[in-house]
Amino acid sequence: MLRLIGLELQKLWLNKTSKVLIFISFILPFTVLILSSIKINFFGFFTLELGELGIFNFPIIWHITTFFASYFKFFFAIVVVSMIGNEYSNKTIKQNLIDGLSKKEFILSKFYTIVFFSLAATVLIGVATFLIGMYYSSYTEASIIFRDIEFLLAYFIKLVGFFSLCLFFGMLLKRSAFALAFLFVLWILEWMVFWGAYEAFGNADSAFKVKNFMPLESMYKLIDQPFQRIMMTKFPEKSELVYDYGVHWYEIAVVLGWTALFVFLSYRLLKQRDL
Repeated sequence: MLRLIGLELQKLWLNKTSKVLIFISFILPFTVLILSSIKINFFGFFTLELGELGIFNFPIIWHITTFFASYFKFFFAIVVVSMIGNEYSNKTIKQNLIDGLSKKEFILSKFYTIVFFSLAATVLIGVATFLIGMYYSSYTEASIIFRDIEFLLAYFIKLVGFFSLCLFFGMLLKRSAFALAFLFVLWILEWMVFWGAYEAFGNADSAFKVKNFMPLESMYKLIDQPFQRIMMTKFPEKSELVYDYGVHWYEIAVVLGWTALFVFLSYRLLKQRDL
């Protein structure tokens, strides 16, 4: 495994564009550190400091930082599809196989690299979240600090699942731009499934339950939006704000299932394709 990861890291390191995109994908999530220190002056009447609003309190901070950090995954998604596109355009995929790398090892090298970067991103956002929380949070008890830390697990699985989807599209289409465009096509298809389910069942709740099993939606549902939860902390008496924001095992299982399928299909495409 380490050998395969080393081969991919060497390729990425030699590509200037990949180096820039990897740097951006790791740095941008840390804008939450900047946001935590922002002070907004309203014409001299009062100053609003985001860190003092309670949104960086434990345990809710785990939910907030992982939700927003997940939106920066598109930068590394470009790296993933470029890994495949460059292999085909530079003919290195054929050379790798000639040099003794099996097709299975070729796909695993891509997947291991995806897991490696996803784990690194998760550790970094976890450390940043912990430091911000320790500085701003009113609660310092260990039981509260590490409550909801499962959002980090959800963040990791979300990254692995999304990048595995990008890997499959890269293998399917061989071109980075087409692979990224197909993400938008898939998003449209999922909404078409939703409307089809709505017509079939006659209500939105059932339609959303169907849509929740689709790849992009299942990944999104791992970490639900935190805005309603923030409002719940400010207005606990408003029962209409209550919703299920937790990380559930069956949501993780769905994403892991899609991840395994995407990696398997990527391997099948490579195995059957004439290089």
